[in-house]
Amino acid sequence: MAKVLVVDDTMFMRHAIKTMLAGSDYEVVGEASNGKEAIEKYRELLPDVVTMDVTMPIMTGLDATKMIIDEYPDAKIIVISALGQQKMIIQALENGAKDFIMKPFDQESLLSTIVKVMED
Repeated sequence: MAKVLVVDDTMFMRHAIKTMLAGSDYEVVGEASNGKEAIEKYRELLPDVVTMDVTMPIMTGLDATKMIIDEYPDAKIIVISALGQQKMIIQALENGAKDFIMKPFDQESLLSTIVKVMED
């Protein structure tokens, strides 16, 4: 079972992603509410894939993605962004994110994006 780290500053979104992954081949092994926590949790858990919100307090998902990729070049990070944040998505991909999902999204798009990233 693949391990997932869910990073989002809202508990609602972390819970929604966990619910979407329940019963799938993916197990949520950790959660973080900002980029700084995401880096600490990544080092601790070494997940197979990360769902990373872009806009968060303390440290953004963009900065956290760059720092994780610098340390773990094979990290598989999927950036989650709201509509209208195209510049941030491009920046995240330049920072090493493997793919992105636009909010709002459903279970099917989440799972298909994770499968695609895991296969690359």
